[in-house]
Amino acid sequence: MSSTIGNLFRLTTFGESHGPAIGGVIDGCPSGFTVDFKLIQDYLNKRRPGTEPIYSQRKEIDQVEFLSGVFEGVTLGTPIGFLIRNTDQKSKDYDTLKGVYRPSHADFTYEKKYGFRDYRGGGRSSARETANWVVAGGIASQILKSKGVIITSYVSSVGGFDLNKDYLDLDLESVYDSSVRCPCRQSSKTIEDLIKQCKSSGDTLGGCISRRLWKSSI
Repeated sequence: MSSTIGNLFRLTTFGESHGPAIGGVIDGCPSGFTVDFKLIQDYLNKRRPGTEPIYSQRKEIDQVEFLSGVFEGVTLGTPIGFLIRNTDQKSKDYDTLKGVYRPSHADFTYEKKYGFRDYRGGGRSSARETANWVVAGGIASQILKSKGVIITSYVSSVGGFDLNKDYLDLDLESVYDSSVRCPCRQSSKTIEDLIKQCKSSGDTLGGCISRRLWKSSI
């Protein structure tokens, strides 16, 4: 797994799922841009685990702290450093997995790539890492929106169930009204039931996310 993504707007992340904190450094952000920090925290709150029975039950505050690159709410054009502290890591829960590779996780590939594996929640390969992407994406989306570019995404399939609808027939404004982030009430119920059934049987499911990008008038 690469720790750096992007070219012109580049994010390098650090930290492990059960370490003291995770965080990142954003390079390439233009100077003089006013950032809506409340919106970024709102995105993190929407991603936060433990808020629904079908989510991970890890309880994290996910409060982002900006350390550099911003002054009085405006970007400086220098690297933006940020930190998200881990507060609810229960590492002992993973002691039985020291010598076990979990299905549908990156345990095996991580060890083969690096020759060493942090078994506590997956370490760097944990979904915890995605909180860093939310912060960077929250800034990038604001910059894009100022240029009239808007990106919307939603869950379009889970397991063997496919939404099978054109995005033009969906109310994309309602994505976050759904616990499974699907902009169709009936399909959301079906997906949620599938996940609950899978969870009760100790199995896993895959899924797909679709996105729409368009140019808006400002």
